[in-house]
Amino acid sequence: MKFKKFLSIPVLSVFLFVGFVYSVTIFIFMEDWLGLQTSAGSLNGLIFTSLASLCIFSFFVCVLSDPGGVPTTYVPDIEDTEVSDQEPKKTGASLRRCDKCSAYKPPRAHHCRVCRRCVLRMDHHCLWINNCVGHGNYKAFVVLVLYATIASIYSSVIIVCCSIQKDWDISKRFPVRIFYITCSAMIVGLSLTLGTLLCWHMYLIIHNMTTIEYYEGIRAAWLARKSGQTYRHPFDVGVFKNITLILGPSMLKWLCPTAVSHIKDGINFPTTRDSS
Repeated sequence: MKFKKFLSIPVLSVFLFVGFVYSVTIFIFMEDWLGLQTSAGSLNGLIFTSLASLCIFSFFVCVLSDPGGVPTTYVPDIEDTEVSDQEPKKTGASLRRCDKCSAYKPPRAHHCRVCRRCVLRMDHHCLWINNCVGHGNYKAFVVLVLYATIASIYSSVIIVCCSIQKDWDISKRFPVRIFYITCSAMIVGLSLTLGTLLCWHMYLIIHNMTTIEYYEGIRAAWLARKSGQTYRHPFDVGVFKNITLILGPSMLKWLCPTAVSHIKDGINFPTTRDSS
C-alpha cells in the first residue's frame, strides 16, 4: 500500500521538521515581530501558511507518485543505434539490459538498489520522500523544492527581522538568545541548502538531463575529447523545449505538481538527432 511509505523515519522527520518551522515562524517570531492580530501579521501568516500547505501537498505527491517502472513487455529496437544514453554510437542490445532485473531497459532508465527495480528517466533515490525521483514524479519533486525554498527564505526573513527589532536590552535572558540564534542559523542554513538544490535542478532542466546523466556526461565528454571529438548531451533539444518537456507546455501549470498530462511513456525521448 502506498501510504506505508509515510511510515519511514525520514518521511516522518520531514513532517515533524515542517511542523516545527511553521510553529516557531508563525506563533513565536511573527507574533513577536508583527503580532498575528494586526493586518500585517494576518497577511504574512496567510502567505506563509499557503506556502507551507503547497509544500505539504507537493510532498504528498512526491511520496505517492510512481516514478515510472519499465513495462514488462518492453523490448528494445535492435536496429536503434542510440543504445547508450551517453555514447549513442555504440551498438548492441546488451547495453540496455539490466542484470539485476534480467530484463531490457530503455534509454535513461536505471536500476534503483533501494526500490529494487529499474526506473524510467531515473534522477536519484530520495531518502526524504522514501521514493525514487524519476520520469513520473520529477516535476513534482522540482516544484516541491521550489515551494520549500521560497517558504524557508520567507521564514528566514521573518526570523531575522524579528531578531533585529527585538529589544535585547530589556530581554536579556540567555536561553531566549540561544533559541533565536539556533533557529536563525538552522532556517537560514536550510534556505541555502534548498536554494542550492533548486539551482542544481534548474540547471538539469535547462539541459534536459538527470543527475545520473550529468555524471555520465562528464565521462562521455572526457572520452570525446580523448578521441578528438566534441560531446553534446543527446537529449538537449534547446532550452525552452527542455523546460516544457519537464514542466509542460502551459506556463500556467508549471507550478502545479499534479499537472503531468504532458508526460509521455518515458521510453522514447526527442534527441538532438531528431531536431537536426
